[in-house]
Amino acid sequence: MDITRDNPTGNDYQAALARGLLPIREVARQTGINPVTLRAWERRYGLIVPLRTSKGHRLYTREEVARIHLILTWLDRGVAVGQVKGLLKDQDAPASLDTSSDSPWEEQRRHLLEAIGNLAERQLDECFNAAMALYPPKTLYRQLLQPLLQDLEQRWRTQFGAQVERVFLYSWLRTKLGTRLYHNNRQYSAAPILLVNASDLPMEPGLWLTAWLVSSADCAVEVFDWPVPAAELALATAQIQPRALLFYSSQPLAAGQLPRLLEGHPCPCLLGGPAAAIHQAELAPGATLAEGPLDALQALANLGLLLNR
Repeated sequence: MDITRDNPTGNDYQAALARGLLPIREVARQTGINPVTLRAWERRYGLIVPLRTSKGHRLYTREEVARIHLILTWLDRGVAVGQVKGLLKDQDAPASLDTSSDSPWEEQRRHLLEAIGNLAERQLDECFNAAMALYPPKTLYRQLLQPLLQDLEQRWRTQFGAQVERVFLYSWLRTKLGTRLYHNNRQYSAAPILLVNASDLPMEPGLWLTAWLVSSADCAVEVFDWPVPAAELALATAQIQPRALLFYSSQPLAAGQLPRLLEGHPCPCLLGGPAAAIHQAELAPGATLAEGPLDALQALANLGLLLNR
């Protein structure tokens, strides 16, 4: 069998895997980059060029997996995907670049802010879909969504019509990310992580962003988007049998509420959102805190709870 980039005539797919080449689904699992994004990096930017069998199956070498991890390093520094190829060629590229006001990320945030200001769902959806096709979720959250929400919070403090913008965005976000969770969950059979809204707010964007990031790490996720009485939550956990419970709140919890939330469950429990910082002194030693969505993702990984077993 001979599989090369110039002459992809091999027809023995299993033999190629036996040689150590990796199919796209395995590369996606190892790197956290979904197949759609890997294909976009290949077609639009030539960042990676996998081998092909005669039937068109993509096969990746270990070197290409290492290259993908290097690409992720640049993306996490705020570099736009269109700039990465040149940096990979330049061995003397600086460790960090100026990604300030004129960066593509800033331009994308302006487009999203405009769509939100116009209550333009289709425009908002198209902008986000375009970004989601090119960037992994962690990068999207860190470089686009987190700064976007910070900009909006500043705008909403003084702007007339702030509440309708907030409701529009949060409703769209819940629908968009909830749909992603639904489709991702169809692929997983292991026990889910159960995220529970512990605040009185009807919509907690951080809850859904956390759920999306966890789901994107190949982990089943269920979301209770409203507070649940302790006795009923015990019933739910007995039926769902989650691998972990993550309570999320951006508000301070009522006096005595925290022990009732975290104690007596048959699985690990975490407290996420700004409430984690507010109530830090009240938590028992060893309790797991996760103030932001990325913190929650890292905390779950540290506990070994993201393994899809």
